[in-house]
Amino acid sequence: MKKRSLIVCALLLAGCASEPPATKVTQRDTPLIQAPPTQIQQAWSLFTETASRQYGVDEKLINAIINVESGGDPLAVSKSNAIGLMQIKASTAGREVYRSIGRSGQPSNKELRDPARNIDIGTAYIRILQEKQLAGIRDPRTLQYATIVAYANGAGALLRTFSSNRDRAIAQINTMTPEDFIQHVNKKHPAAQAPRYLWKVTTAYRTI
Repeated sequence: MKKRSLIVCALLLAGCASEPPATKVTQRDTPLIQAPPTQIQQAWSLFTETASRQYGVDEKLINAIINVESGGDPLAVSKSNAIGLMQIKASTAGREVYRSIGRSGQPSNKELRDPARNIDIGTAYIRILQEKQLAGIRDPRTLQYATIVAYANGAGALLRTFSSNRDRAIAQINTMTPEDFIQHVNKKHPAAQAPRYLWKVTTAYRTI
């Protein structure tokens, strides 16, 4: 526990050293902290373990997304105002999570800067993607890949590369191997960064 606390402190100090939190902008593809995935995993494991158990989401996937999205920097903010460790946008993923628990509105920026809340909301969003928007994908590995792509660019954008009808899109995905799915994303996804994001998260996942 002492080692974990030291790692957390080191990451927080590294994130705060260069400029005040209010003016910091960290791009998703260029996190300020280039810590190894295993170090980031150790730093935030108290929160990721809790969220993983609560929502039934693979803890390694949570950590891999944190690694790619923010580099483990809880103060990271993107130009599109995605905030914190899991780079949550309050008006999209945050609002979706609030709606799923019957709560109106969306998380505040202060809430999303809190590491525990950020991880909780990000993990809840992953569960929504897997159990609702991507429900029906049978192969676990394909579901993981689809979740990663949907986390960054939305489930709708992904499914529309297969069909405008959700059920037909899921059925088509189920005819593919995980490798076929990756090739489809590489060739068909309208967001140019989607294949790279998928590669980066899956690479971090294998490292953890």
